[in-house]
Amino acid sequence: MNLRKVAAVFCVAFSCFSVLAVQANADANDPNTKQPNIVFILCDDLGWGDLSVYDDNRSRGGKDFQTPSLDRMAQDGAQLRNHYCPAPVCAPSRASLLLGKHQGSAEIRDNQFDKQLPPQHSVASVLKSAGYRTAIIGKYGLQGDQRYALAENGTKPDQWPGYPTSRGFDEFLGYVRHVDGHLHYPAHAWELGNSDSHKEPKEVWHNDREISGDLTNCYTTDLFTAYAKHWISEQVSQDSDVPFFLYLAYDTPHAALQIPSCRYPESKGLNGGVQWTGKPGAMINTAKGPIDSYRYPQVTNQGWSDVEERFASMVLRIDDAVGDLLQTLKDLGIDQNTLVVLSSDNGPHHESYLADASYQPTSFRSYGPFDGTKRDVWEGGVRVPTVAYWPGKIPSGHVDQQPSQFHDWMATFADAANCPVPAGCDGVSLLPGLIRSGTRQDSTVYVEYSQNGRTPDYQDFQQRKRKQKRGQMQIVFVDGYKGVRLDIASHDDDFQIFDLENDPKELNNLAGSSGAISQVQQKMKDRVLRLRTMNESARRPYDAALVPSMNVADPKPGAIMEYQIGEFPYVPKELDSGHGRVYLTSYHRDRKELDVVNATAAVWFRGYLRVPDDGSYRFRVVGLDRVAARLHEMLLLEHDPPAGAGDSAEKDSVVESPPVHLASGMHPIAIGTVVHPGDSQWKLQWSFESGDWKDVSDDSFVIESE
Repeated sequence: MNLRKVAAVFCVAFSCFSVLAVQANADANDPNTKQPNIVFILCDDLGWGDLSVYDDNRSRGGKDFQTPSLDRMAQDGAQLRNHYCPAPVCAPSRASLLLGKHQGSAEIRDNQFDKQLPPQHSVASVLKSAGYRTAIIGKYGLQGDQRYALAENGTKPDQWPGYPTSRGFDEFLGYVRHVDGHLHYPAHAWELGNSDSHKEPKEVWHNDREISGDLTNCYTTDLFTAYAKHWISEQVSQDSDVPFFLYLAYDTPHAALQIPSCRYPESKGLNGGVQWTGKPGAMINTAKGPIDSYRYPQVTNQGWSDVEERFASMVLRIDDAVGDLLQTLKDLGIDQNTLVVLSSDNGPHHESYLADASYQPTSFRSYGPFDGTKRDVWEGGVRVPTVAYWPGKIPSGHVDQQPSQFHDWMATFADAANCPVPAGCDGVSLLPGLIRSGTRQDSTVYVEYSQNGRTPDYQDFQQRKRKQKRGQMQIVFVDGYKGVRLDIASHDDDFQIFDLENDPKELNNLAGSSGAISQVQQKMKDRVLRLRTMNESARRPYDAALVPSMNVADPKPGAIMEYQIGEFPYVPKELDSGHGRVYLTSYHRDRKELDVVNATAAVWFRGYLRVPDDGSYRFRVVGLDRVAARLHEMLLLEHDPPAGAGDSAEKDSVVESPPVHLASGMHPIAIGTVVHPGDSQWKLQWSFESGDWKDVSDDSFVIESE
């Protein structure tokens, strides 16, 4: 598209999305800098207190076990001690991680297991566009098409629209369905299970082939680790100069509380530990011995219950597996150029799936020094153990106390790979803080989640939280305070406000305690409306609340167009510091002076939208195949599908937003696209209270006078 035509159709300026040129280090933009390999390890329901380096059970005289490999990783790398999952349950957390979006933007919310990961850019597709080879090994659960949620209905990958290999991954080995990840011996029935689903064998897929029949005696922690080691070794042997991204998604220590069949092999790395043989019936070297039989010696003869020994053995198996994987990187000589991150999808569970026994995380205080568990928005449910390890880059013993959240990893990995962050990403790069170079932007920490249960009645928890109804829940961080709302009835409900630095257990609700805190209360209420969009599949009691407008000092008609010439695989969130910038006093279709460039370019239009009346608005962009728009911080609309995303990602010349309830006044807006010479013109339209679509007029846009 000729940029004169682009600017003549719609040009706006948006100060909240100014171009950012902060770099993690002096070499970040050097094309000769080698891109690091990236491994993201996600555990299932691993609590803060399950890592002994994080755990304070010893000082409290509680039951305890050591995780030496995870502790060493943490001590040799960085501990992110204020890192948050997007929601306190697996499906939305995993979706937000892969999409780089918090729960105010992500399509998968609440308990939407097996819902299709939408055809938007994922961490994998972003890194693939930067030249990475990509794989997911382990639990997925975001494949879509509920007709095939059960194995008896028949399946093959082309019936799952969100299959991993259509979402940026070159290779997949693991569980497709969410429920299949509840058992850890996929080839075997389990007589101890508490339901038919927890007794039956499960399916494991390797790309387009179902392989569970070959997995006799394979325990999934071992299976996924062995194949991860094998896959990494293959990448290095094929071409060590091509970087790789591995998403290793363990399905443990989530119930069922099944334990290994034998001890972990001696030594670790290329010549030890678990090994992939590829032989059906003996696929890995630990596929031997009776299933569900091996308990780690350090957890037996302690007077612990059966389920306690089981749970501890599952965590210790992860500890062995991670140590094995890190040693493999060293043996291959790539540890100095590999960023490894380990985290958990939510807080600790309270399940066993055994017919005759229950398990509670009180046994090891898996929630750490906090209140709350899985499905709670108290710290124990959402603050997750997170470690980043990159020898030679991340200083040993570093403790990062800045709040951050899963959607930041897309931006972090893009930064490390020296590629643009997609416009739809809500995150910021954590790399400056991890490698202690440069200034890190503040993260947006936001959670919305609904669940009809109650916080467990554990004596460790504050009395008022015990048996507290969850309902519609929300978290937002503002000015260093955490805001929490539970069982929300309307947007008028106040946030409970906590100073986590001095009150990590959330005992002292500061709401209403001072005029300054009352101002924080209002900021929280305003911010949650400005950073989220409604989702018809996960309705909220605050969906119809009016997004507050902003004061604009000395507004003047016009707009800013920013552009950067070049080829882009997607609409970039930010432009480089040397980008072009044009101020437009008005917009007219015949302004020849706007013909500043006629080339392929990324373009952002930024400004303030003058909204005439309170009410419900819808927006749409007509004539663009690739577009992202933000109103305030919210992702208003997006259509920028990656290559290979399937039929659901077909080009669309009309991209619509969900309804947005706006207060009259000024609202910052930004629209980004990638244009090419000869593209047709496009336009922005809006509809008020479900009325007719109308073009947004010249006089609806202003900028703030400088």
